[in-house]
Order: sequence, then structure tokens, then C-alpha cells
Amino acid sequence: QAPLVESGGGLVQAGGSLRLSCAASGRTFSYCAVGWFRQAPGKEREFVAATSRNGGSTTYVDSVKGRFTISRDNAKNTVYLQMNSLKADDTAVYHCAARCPVSSEYALYREGYMYWGQGTQVTVSS
Repeated sequence: QAPLVESGGGLVQAGGSLRLSCAASGRTFSYCAVGWFRQAPGKEREFVAATSRNGGSTTYVDSVKGRFTISRDNAKNTVYLQMNSLKADDTAVYHCAARCPVSSEYALYREGYMYWGQGTQVTVSS
């Protein structure tokens, strides 16, 4: 298991920045691929970004490319989502998710995650 806890959400003005953190417990986190997802009111959950086991590969949904950066520190069992140039459309509850174990250090996934955090609210005022 890889229980996940997100933090770092809040209220920010358009154009501002936030950094979300996803902290995991357990010794096997370095064997997990990790993704960030978001769900806005009345909308389906949407993939945002993913990182491979070793952080060497990343992928993003087109709407956040160039603005968001996903990274991880396996020594701290933590994955981050740096969000810059925030827009009102980024308002949502953000969840991190883990898919583990995965054999490839560089594989990326947009689905198939089995462990989820409770989410952190991000609100961007225009």
C-alpha cells in the first residue's frame, strides 16, 4: 500500500503560483509511478500530469504544458506539482495517485492508478 496525503492547495489570484505536495508512506514508493488528477465541480476527473518511478520521464495534459511541473523526491517519499500562471479554469480538487509496483523506471501512465489521496482544493480567482 501507498497511502497518499496531498497538501499545498489554497486560494490564489489568476497568474499566481502554488506548489502541491503528495506525501506517501511505505518503503515501496520508489517503485510507484505517480500522477496528478483534478476534478472541477460538475466535471469528470481529468488527468493533469504524471511522473515515472525515477522522475526521469514526465507527461502533461495539453492545457497545463509550460505552466505546471511535476517532480519527485524519492528520498522524501514525496511528489510535487508546481503550478505557475494559474488560470480560473485550473480551479478544482487536485488528487495524487500512485500505481505500484511498476517494473519500468521510465514508464508513464495516464490511467490504472490504484492508490489515491483525499485531494486538496485549488481555487483561482479571476
